[in-house]
Amino acid sequence: MSDTKQSSKPRKERGLTLVYTGDGKGKTTAAIGVAVRAAGRGLNPIIIQFIKSPERTYGEKIVLDKLGIPMHSMGAGFTWLKTPEEHREALARAWAFAKERIHSGEHRLVVLDEINNALAIGSFPIDDVLPLEDVLETIRSRPQGQHLVLTGRGALPSVLAIADLVTEMKPEKHYYEEGVPAVLGIEF
Repeated sequence: MSDTKQSSKPRKERGLTLVYTGDGKGKTTAAIGVAVRAAGRGLNPIIIQFIKSPERTYGEKIVLDKLGIPMHSMGAGFTWLKTPEEHREALARAWAFAKERIHSGEHRLVVLDEINNALAIGSFPIDDVLPLEDVLETIRSRPQGQHLVLTGRGALPSVLAIADLVTEMKPEKHYYEEGVPAVLGIEF
Protein backbone atom coordinates (compact mmCIF):
# COMPACT_ATOMS: atom_id res chain seq x y z
CA MET A 1 0.00 0.00 0.00
CA SER A 2 1.35 3.48 -0.80
CA ASP A 3 2.01 6.06 1.87
CA THR A 4 -0.83 8.17 0.49
CA LYS A 5 -3.40 5.41 0.99
CA GLN A 6 -2.12 4.59 4.47
CA SER A 7 -2.27 8.20 5.62
CA SER A 8 -5.69 8.85 4.04
CA LYS A 9 -7.41 5.83 5.60
CA PRO A 10 -7.30 7.10 9.20
CA ARG A 11 -8.64 10.46 8.01
CA LYS A 12 -11.72 8.77 6.54
CA GLU A 13 -12.32 6.70 9.67
CA ARG A 14 -11.73 9.40 12.23
CA GLY A 15 -14.61 11.43 13.53
CA LEU A 16 -14.78 15.13 12.84
CA THR A 17 -15.61 17.94 15.24
CA LEU A 18 -17.62 20.71 13.59
CA VAL A 19 -18.31 24.00 15.37
CA TYR A 20 -20.98 26.49 14.30
CA THR A 21 -20.66 29.69 16.30
CA GLY A 22 -21.10 33.46 16.00
CA ASP A 23 -23.83 36.02 16.53
CA GLY A 24 -25.75 35.33 13.32
CA LYS A 25 -28.71 33.06 12.66
CA GLY A 26 -28.26 29.56 11.34
CA LYS A 27 -26.12 27.61 13.81
CA THR A 28 -28.79 25.15 14.91
CA THR A 29 -30.23 25.05 11.40
CA ALA A 30 -26.84 24.06 9.97
CA ALA A 31 -26.43 21.35 12.61
CA ILE A 32 -29.89 19.97 11.88
CA GLY A 33 -29.02 19.87 8.19
CA VAL A 34 -25.94 17.78 9.00
CA ALA A 35 -28.08 15.48 11.17
CA VAL A 36 -30.62 14.99 8.37
CA ARG A 37 -27.80 14.20 5.92
CA ALA A 38 -26.27 11.77 8.44
CA ALA A 39 -29.63 10.04 8.95
CA GLY A 40 -29.91 9.61 5.21
CA ARG A 41 -26.58 7.76 5.31
CA GLY A 42 -27.54 5.56 8.28
CA LEU A 43 -25.32 7.28 10.87
CA ASN A 44 -28.02 7.25 13.60
CA PRO A 45 -27.73 10.93 14.63
CA ILE A 46 -28.93 12.38 17.92
CA ILE A 47 -29.39 16.05 18.85
CA ILE A 48 -29.03 17.20 22.45
CA GLN A 49 -29.97 20.79 23.26
CA PHE A 50 -28.33 22.43 26.27
CA ILE A 51 -30.36 25.66 26.57
CA LYS A 52 -33.72 25.15 24.83
CA SER A 53 -36.43 23.89 27.15
CA PRO A 54 -38.70 20.88 26.57
CA GLU A 55 -41.56 23.17 27.66
CA ARG A 56 -41.60 24.78 24.19
CA THR A 57 -42.41 23.25 20.82
CA TYR A 58 -40.02 23.89 17.95
CA GLY A 59 -40.79 23.24 14.29
CA GLU A 60 -37.57 21.31 13.82
CA LYS A 61 -38.54 18.92 16.63
CA ILE A 62 -41.85 18.18 14.89
CA VAL A 63 -40.19 17.19 11.61
CA LEU A 64 -37.25 15.40 13.24
CA ASP A 65 -39.72 13.19 15.11
CA LYS A 66 -41.27 12.29 11.75
CA LEU A 67 -37.81 11.48 10.38
CA GLY A 68 -36.89 9.38 13.41
CA ILE A 69 -34.05 11.68 14.50
CA PRO A 70 -34.15 12.10 18.29
CA MET A 71 -33.89 15.65 19.60
CA HIS A 72 -33.65 16.09 23.36
CA SER A 73 -34.29 19.63 24.61
CA MET A 74 -32.80 19.45 28.09
CA GLY A 75 -32.25 23.08 29.03
CA ALA A 76 -34.15 25.42 31.31
CA GLY A 77 -34.76 28.00 28.58
CA PHE A 78 -33.51 31.56 28.41
CA THR A 79 -30.96 32.23 31.15
CA TRP A 80 -32.83 35.32 32.37
CA LEU A 81 -36.14 33.47 32.88
CA LYS A 82 -35.00 30.82 35.37
CA THR A 83 -32.82 30.77 38.45
CA PRO A 84 -29.13 29.90 38.20
CA GLU A 85 -29.81 26.70 40.15
CA GLU A 86 -32.48 25.61 37.64
CA HIS A 87 -30.00 26.17 34.82
CA ARG A 88 -27.21 24.39 36.68
CA GLU A 89 -29.43 21.34 37.28
CA ALA A 90 -30.49 21.28 33.62
CA LEU A 91 -26.88 21.61 32.42
CA ALA A 92 -25.76 18.79 34.70
CA ARG A 93 -28.51 16.51 33.37
CA ALA A 94 -27.81 17.46 29.76
CA TRP A 95 -24.05 16.89 30.10
CA ALA A 96 -24.48 13.51 31.83
CA PHE A 97 -26.90 12.42 29.09
CA ALA A 98 -24.63 13.74 26.31
CA LYS A 99 -21.57 11.93 27.69
CA GLU A 100 -23.53 8.69 27.99
CA ARG A 101 -24.80 8.98 24.40
CA ILE A 102 -21.33 9.84 23.07
CA HIS A 103 -19.58 7.00 24.88
CA SER A 104 -22.33 4.49 24.04
CA GLY A 105 -21.05 4.45 20.47
CA GLU A 106 -24.61 4.04 19.16
CA HIS A 107 -24.55 7.35 17.29
CA ARG A 108 -22.07 8.14 14.52
CA LEU A 109 -23.19 11.79 14.76
CA VAL A 110 -23.94 13.64 17.98
CA VAL A 111 -25.09 17.26 17.89
CA LEU A 112 -24.46 19.24 21.08
CA ASP A 113 -26.71 22.18 20.32
CA GLU A 114 -26.01 25.38 22.28
CA ILE A 115 -23.18 23.80 24.25
CA ASN A 116 -20.99 26.77 23.34
CA ASN A 117 -23.55 29.14 24.90
CA ALA A 118 -23.61 26.98 28.01
CA LEU A 119 -19.82 26.82 28.33
CA ALA A 120 -19.65 30.62 27.96
CA ILE A 121 -22.10 31.37 30.80
CA GLY A 122 -20.42 33.88 33.07
CA SER A 123 -23.32 35.08 35.22
CA PHE A 124 -23.23 32.02 37.50
CA PRO A 125 -20.78 29.15 38.03
CA ILE A 126 -21.12 26.13 35.74
CA ASP A 127 -17.69 24.49 35.78
CA ASP A 128 -18.75 21.94 38.41
CA VAL A 129 -21.80 20.81 36.35
CA LEU A 130 -20.38 21.32 32.83
CA PRO A 131 -16.59 21.21 33.25
CA LEU A 132 -14.75 22.51 30.21
CA GLU A 133 -11.89 20.03 30.66
CA ASP A 134 -14.37 17.15 30.79
CA VAL A 135 -16.03 18.39 27.59
CA LEU A 136 -12.65 18.64 25.83
CA GLU A 137 -11.58 15.19 27.03
CA THR A 138 -14.90 13.70 25.93
CA ILE A 139 -14.40 15.19 22.47
CA ARG A 140 -10.88 13.77 22.31
CA SER A 141 -11.81 10.30 23.62
CA ARG A 142 -15.07 9.69 21.76
CA PRO A 143 -15.47 6.47 19.78
CA GLN A 144 -13.46 6.31 16.56
CA GLY A 145 -15.42 7.49 13.55
CA GLN A 146 -17.97 9.44 15.58
CA HIS A 147 -18.67 12.99 14.43
CA LEU A 148 -19.60 15.78 16.83
CA VAL A 149 -21.31 19.06 16.02
CA LEU A 150 -21.13 21.84 18.62
CA THR A 151 -23.27 24.93 18.17
CA GLY A 152 -23.85 28.19 19.94
CA ARG A 153 -22.49 31.67 20.34
CA GLY A 154 -19.25 32.36 22.11
CA ALA A 155 -17.32 29.18 21.35
CA LEU A 156 -14.30 29.14 23.65
CA PRO A 157 -10.79 29.23 22.18
CA SER A 158 -10.03 25.75 23.54
CA VAL A 159 -13.07 24.35 21.73
CA LEU A 160 -12.11 26.11 18.50
CA ALA A 161 -8.57 24.74 18.81
CA ILE A 162 -9.66 21.08 18.74
CA ALA A 163 -12.31 21.52 16.04
CA ASP A 164 -11.80 20.26 12.51
CA LEU A 165 -14.20 22.84 11.08
CA VAL A 166 -15.25 26.19 12.51
CA THR A 167 -17.92 28.28 10.84
CA GLU A 168 -18.81 31.67 12.27
CA MET A 169 -22.29 32.93 11.51
CA LYS A 170 -21.99 36.70 11.18
CA PRO A 171 -25.06 38.93 10.98
CA GLU A 172 -25.09 41.56 8.26
CA LYS A 173 -28.76 42.50 8.52
CA HIS A 174 -31.64 41.18 10.63
CA TYR A 175 -35.35 41.96 10.65
CA TYR A 176 -35.26 42.12 14.48
CA GLU A 177 -33.60 45.52 13.98
CA GLU A 178 -36.86 46.65 12.32
CA GLY A 179 -38.93 45.40 15.26
CA VAL A 180 -40.05 42.15 13.61
CA PRO A 181 -40.48 39.53 16.37
CA ALA A 182 -39.63 35.83 16.14
CA VAL A 183 -41.51 34.29 13.21
CA LEU A 184 -43.27 30.91 13.33
CA GLY A 185 -41.53 28.52 10.98
CA ILE A 186 -38.40 30.68 10.78
CA GLU A 187 -37.23 30.92 14.42
CA PHE A 188 -39.29 28.21 16.05
